[in-house]
Amino acid sequence: MIIIAFSALLVLTSVLLTVLVLMHKGRGGGLSDMFGGGVSSGLGGSSVAERNLDRITVGIAVIWAVCIVALGLLLKVTS
Repeated sequence: MIIIAFSALLVLTSVLLTVLVLMHKGRGGGLSDMFGGGVSSGLGGSSVAERNLDRITVGIAVIWAVCIVALGLLLKVTS
């Protein structure tokens, strides 16, 4: 039961982490410049919104890492 819960949480956090990373503003010199992402506009997010997005991304990444460690330990104990 716990393994299923951690697996579901791992899938949910994986999807959220992917979406959150893609929402970040491109810093230049990467793939975002190649596809037109290097064009800056005045409609971009404010610094407060970017900081909050960074905090949420780090929080989800920590939960994701804890799920992986917990699943590894649980699967090691049960096998």
